[in-house]
Amino acid sequence: MTVRIDGTDRKILAELQRDASQSLDEIARRVGSSKTPVWNRIRKLKEAGVIGQQTVLLDADSLGFEACFFVLIRTSEHEAEWQAKFLKALQERPEVQEAHRLAGDIDYILKVRVQNARAYDVFYQALISEVKVHNVTALLSMEEIKSTTMLPLGS
Repeated sequence: MTVRIDGTDRKILAELQRDASQSLDEIARRVGSSKTPVWNRIRKLKEAGVIGQQTVLLDADSLGFEACFFVLIRTSEHEAEWQAKFLKALQERPEVQEAHRLAGDIDYILKVRVQNARAYDVFYQALISEVKVHNVTALLSMEEIKSTTMLPLGS
């Protein structure tokens, strides 16, 4: 389903990105509309797949997940069977917050959130015992400077 997104839709989406727990009344007030049209637009955007899963962002540090590693993976394996096994291994590991297949010298990059370096090693050992990789480089994030889930919608 293709959906046209106008300025009001963009304002609604921006408000939902900013704080999805807002009431419909509050969103409507902020975008200069009334509750029912806002609700209809949100429903339309959900049905079109523009709005996906709604969730809550947790503070990793507060919950003891103080180490964030970016893991660069090179592989000499590119067969469908290896890729399926690798994907399954990543999906089964809650430590992996993001995984991207890349163009260039590095095949994959993972964002892995764990309690500490020891927990990362447990993750690493489990991964390489399941899937053959050519080279793994782990980079510890010393400081998170910016992190957002918000898209630059403009108007």
